[in-house]
Amino acid sequence: MTDQQPPGMSFYEQVGGRPTFQRLVDEFYRGVAGDPVLKPMYPEEDLGPAADRLMLFLEQYWGGPGTYSAERGHPRLRLRHQPFQVNPDARDRWLLHMRSAVDSLDLAPVHEATLWDYLERAAHAMVNTFDDGPGAPRRSLL
Repeated sequence: MTDQQPPGMSFYEQVGGRPTFQRLVDEFYRGVAGDPVLKPMYPEEDLGPAADRLMLFLEQYWGGPGTYSAERGHPRLRLRHQPFQVNPDARDRWLLHMRSAVDSLDLAPVHEATLWDYLERAAHAMVNTFDDGPGAPRRSLL
């Protein structure tokens, strides 16, 4: 991909749209599927529904279709992640798999840096505990 794009194009369009984000999500979940800390955080045995949700979210965030909000409402990322113990280990594992996925895209440097900056900030924002326990679902008293 080139760094020169027509003005007015969304980031989503600049990086290749749905096929690019599909590759990102597919590669990311290949890593998650074998991760003993992250895999138990996903409620479905099949990671397909989680992959679909991430795909829709990323598409919408980066200027693609607004299907995520139409189907699920406001993203509320921190609230949606509250039932799970997202500690620094879980965050770092998430980033490891996402880094591999981003690297697999072979994006232009400006696009890679923009995407990675967001993903890294988002991962840090999801940390909700500093307990050393696994990222298993949290039991709530509420």
